[in-house]
Amino acid sequence: MKDKTLVAVSVVGYLVLVAGVAALIRFHAAIAVGPVAQGVQILGVALMIWARLTFRRRSFHVGANPTEGGLVTTGPYRFVRHPIYSAIVVMLAPAVATHPYWQSLVAGGVVLVGIAIRIAAEEHLVRQRYPEYADYAKRTRRLVPYVF
Repeated sequence: MKDKTLVAVSVVGYLVLVAGVAALIRFHAAIAVGPVAQGVQILGVALMIWARLTFRRRSFHVGANPTEGGLVTTGPYRFVRHPIYSAIVVMLAPAVATHPYWQSLVAGGVVLVGIAIRIAAEEHLVRQRYPEYADYAKRTRRLVPYVF
């Protein structure tokens, strides 16, 4: 697939992800119920902040265009290749689990589909830009350390 097509696919993935999150907000299911579930959500926020700080001043792109400056493999990127997407899952899983209605389950599934689309496009683009990504991918998991 050409780079422009992959960037367009990544934008679709982003829009799908945002639509899922918006649906969770619309159905009042984005905030978990109970102190344990909310504590897990706070851990997700902390992971996202850690990942953004590690990524430094590199800008966020709606399209998954790899940025200049080399491959980031420090901070949470030592453990997973996509800690920001991991953080989204950690933030939203307790919300969906504590609001087990069909709308929140579908919205949570939509978020996961958006993340999967983004990851597929991003990994292909980053592999092309940074050849060392192949070795990095062999020693780290996508979303869950040591598992997936």
